[in-house]
Amino acid sequence: MTPLSATLSHWLSLDEPAVLVTVAEARGSTPREEGAGMLVGREACAGTVGGGRLEWTAIATARRMLEDGSAAETLDLPLGPATGQCCGGHVVLRLERADAGTVAALEELERRARAARPTLLLFGAGHVGRAMATAFAPLPLRLLWIDGRAQEFPEAIPVGVERILTDSPLDPLASAPSGSGYLVLTHSHALDFEIAEAALRRGDAAYVGMIGSATKRAKFERWFRARGREVNALAGLTCPIGAALTGDKRPEVIAALVAAELLVAFARPLPPREREGAQAKLGKGEG
Repeated sequence: MTPLSATLSHWLSLDEPAVLVTVAEARGSTPREEGAGMLVGREACAGTVGGGRLEWTAIATARRMLEDGSAAETLDLPLGPATGQCCGGHVVLRLERADAGTVAALEELERRARAARPTLLLFGAGHVGRAMATAFAPLPLRLLWIDGRAQEFPEAIPVGVERILTDSPLDPLASAPSGSGYLVLTHSHALDFEIAEAALRRGDAAYVGMIGSATKRAKFERWFRARGREVNALAGLTCPIGAALTGDKRPEVIAALVAAELLVAFARPLPPREREGAQAKLGKGEG
C-alpha cells in the first residue's frame, strides 16, 4: 500500500489539490482508531476513515472545501443518529487543506509508525517461506527474512521486507529487540531446532513458531529436555503453526493462518517479569 505522504506528494506535483481527513477523536465503538486518515481529491481518494456514511460525509465536506477554498473544518459525528451506522460510537474528524507541510507531517507520522512496528524474524526461503513473506509484507510488521541460500530468495523481494543472507542465523536472532516474533521453517530440522531453542531461551519472544507436525514437536521437546533446558519454556512454542485449519497444507493457506496467529500474539503484551528475566539471562551471557 502506498503511504499517504507519497500519494499526497504525487498529487501536489500534478497541481491536484487535496484535503487530509484525520480521525481526531474516537469514542466507543468506531470503525477506525484515532489517527487514521485519508486524502480526498476532486476525483480520487486514498486511505480510509472507516467507510459507510461517515466516510461519504467526510468526502462530501472535503470536496466542498476544495471548491470554496476553506482551509479547515471539524465534523463531530455520533455514528448512530448522524450517519445511520450501528457502531454506536462517536467520531470527530479534522479536515485540513493539504500542502507541502502536510507531506512532511505525514512522513514523520509514518516514520514513527514504522519504528513502533514489532519485529518478525522469518527463517527459511523455501516455498512456505516465500508464501509467508508475500502474505506478511502488507502487515504492520518489520519483517526480516533470513536464509543462507541466495538462490532460494525470489528475484523480487516483497516491498518492505528486509532480506538477510547469512549462514549464521543465530546472529540476527541474538540482536533482535525484546518482544520480537520468530517463525522457523528452514530446510533442515536440525537447524530448526537450534533456532527455536535460541528463541525460546531468550524468554522475551511474542511468538515462537516452528513448522512441522505433532511428531516433530514431540521430537523437539525430547531434544530440548536432553540439553538441560528449562522445560517451562516449551509452553512458548507454537508447533504445528497455523493449526486452526488442520489438514490443509497449501503454503498460501498456512501463511494466512499464521498471519492471524502472529497478529494476536503481537497484540498481547509480554508480562514485565518475563521481559526482566530474559534481559537478566542475556546480560549474564548464558551459553
